[in-house]
Amino acid sequence: MELTNINTKAGILGGTLLSMVFNISLDDILFTVVMASIGASASYVVSKFLNFIFRYFKK
Repeated sequence: MELTNINTKAGILGGTLLSMVFNISLDDILFTVVMASIGASASYVVSKFLNFIFRYFKK
């Protein structure tokens, strides 16, 4: 009985993942990559700026 539950869960999970893979377009992937790089760049610049500010006022 337990093996059937594992097979059912694996089938549902596999079907869900495959349906998501076929619905994701190249535009969505490129948009995600661009937004992630913008977010990472903004985070890096802000952290460097805050580090500079803290060092300036610490002196």
